[in-house]
This record gives sequence, C-alpha cells and structure tokens, in this order.
Amino acid sequence: MKALFLGGTGTISSACTALAQRQGWEITLLNRGSHPAPAGMEQLTADCTDPDAMKAALGDRTFDVVADFIAYRPLDVQRDIELFRDRCSQYIFISSASAYQKPLSDYLITESTPLSNPYWQYSRDKIACEEVLMEAYRSFGFPVTIVRPSHTYCERSIPMGVHGDGGSWQIIRRMREGKPVIVHGDGSSLWTFTFNTDFAKGFCGLMGNPHALGQAVHITSDESLTWDQAYEIVGHALGVKPNLVHISSDFLSACRPDLLGPLLGDKARSVVFDNSKLKRLVPGFYAGIRYDQGVRICLSYIEAHPELQTEDPKFDAWCDRVIAAYFSTLRTLDQN
Repeated sequence: MKALFLGGTGTISSACTALAQRQGWEITLLNRGSHPAPAGMEQLTADCTDPDAMKAALGDRTFDVVADFIAYRPLDVQRDIELFRDRCSQYIFISSASAYQKPLSDYLITESTPLSNPYWQYSRDKIACEEVLMEAYRSFGFPVTIVRPSHTYCERSIPMGVHGDGGSWQIIRRMREGKPVIVHGDGSSLWTFTFNTDFAKGFCGLMGNPHALGQAVHITSDESLTWDQAYEIVGHALGVKPNLVHISSDFLSACRPDLLGPLLGDKARSVVFDNSKLKRLVPGFYAGIRYDQGVRICLSYIEAHPELQTEDPKFDAWCDRVIAAYFSTLRTLDQN
C-alpha cells in the first residue's frame, strides 16, 4: 500500500508517517525538503503551493492514500482535488476541531456538532475547505476523509494556554522561579490534550479504510482536564507549586489581539469530545498517554535537548506587564 503525505514532518504528521511505516505502508513525502525524510521514506521536493511543480515532481504516479497536512485554505484543497482526483483511492484532509461551534449549544462534541467559529479566520478557512471537499465528494465521488485534530502535542513542547513564540520553555522557567503564570479565564474550563502518537493510532486506522470515505472524524483523547489542573500537573512534574494568576480571555485578547482566535475561538471554551465514531471506524482505538504522563515525557525530552530551551524575553516581559496591569486595576477598584 502506497501513501503520499504532503508535509509529513510536523508535530502531527511525523507521528503518522512513523506509525504508517511501521504498519507496512510505503511512504512518500512531498514538501519543500527543509527537513530530510526519515530513513526508508521517499522524498519528493516541490513547493505545494505551486501546482506545476507538484505535477512535475509526481509524474504519473498514483497512490492508495494521499494526506495533506498543510492545506489551510479553499484554494489549497481545490488544487488537490484537480491534482489527485484520478491519482488516489482516498484523500485525507487535516481540518481542525476549532471549527466546531463557538460557543457550543451542547457541551459534548460529536461530528454532527455544527461548524461555526466567528472568532478565528483559521477555523473559518478550515470549514470552507471541508465544504469544498464534501461538494466534490457529492458531485463526483472524490474520495475524501476529513480528520479534525484538537490540541495535539509532542515531546518537543508542553501544551499551554497562553504562550509566546518560543513555546512552553519560558513558562517552565517562570514556574521554577516562582514567578506568576497567566491562566486564561478562571481556570475551570475543560480542555483535551492528545499526544501525537495517540493521534497517529486513529489516523492510521482511517488510512485505506473504505468506511471512512465521505466521513468527518475527530481524533482526540477521552481525557478532559480543567486548565488549572493542567498547569498544576506541570508544576507537580517540576516539583513546584505554580503561582497561577487568572485573567479573563477578553482582557488577554485585548492586550494581544493575536490571542482572539486561539482563546475565544478555541481554548477559552470547554471541550469534551465523544470519540464513538472513531472507535466504530477504528476498533480498538484508545489514547493511552494521559496528560500527566505526556508532560513528563516532554520535560525529559526538553531537558535533554538544549536547543529547545529557547529564552523568550519578549513574552516574559509581556506577562509581567499584563499581570502588573491586572493587579493595579484590582487595587484601584479596592480603593474606590
């Protein structure tokens, strides 16, 4: 069985390629070649935004499965439909669970939960991609399967609610130094974290699966934690009691507009996922890495890799300013 992965070296896709290869798939990666393909995988080099370059790299080859991990806008999937409609038996599009209705009309998310996110253009683009692909499926049988990941992470960074460009390291440092750490909202909203190797189990179970054609499926852990629990787990793994400061998501988004989508359009909302559909399509699927286990895996890996210990003074200073402004406002209100 042959599979072509567009991308293939990211947090989600790298775990999927590794597991698919272990399961006997013949894997070809098509990307810009910035990162070499793992041993035993073929590398094709082309800019995936350039259809002519992709055609030249692919020649007349066909695949059992094509998975696009780097399609974000309708034009991306329209290009893929034209290029792969006669080249594959299944096309897998990586969408996003952030596409689900915000705010939710029901706390439990299933694949039939409406898709609507007025806060985040990224999510609206993913929704538009899904609509283009499902129209192609209904019109001429384009063999699409839509996969919706939620907050999927790997050993290179601990997932956090509010962070800077350097990822989790600066927050780890703040915890160790006893500095206050920002938690959005009141810390009580529920969130789901999925380790990438668990995501790969579900993804690879959908590869080549005839029952998955024309279907949309989310792949997440069954574990839900409050954000306070998540940060306390990180602190426990570090051997410290974290100094958590709760600040509203509205205020944080006003202080840093780039947080509007990731917070109000995603992490500020409680999410509990029903994975029944995935478990019907992939019997035996389960996410085996709890968040506390995943955090320890991450810490061990990060501490063994100095290149991941990236200082982020800009984010650190921003946290200090926002926290100072928050407490200053509280003092002013108390005085009045």
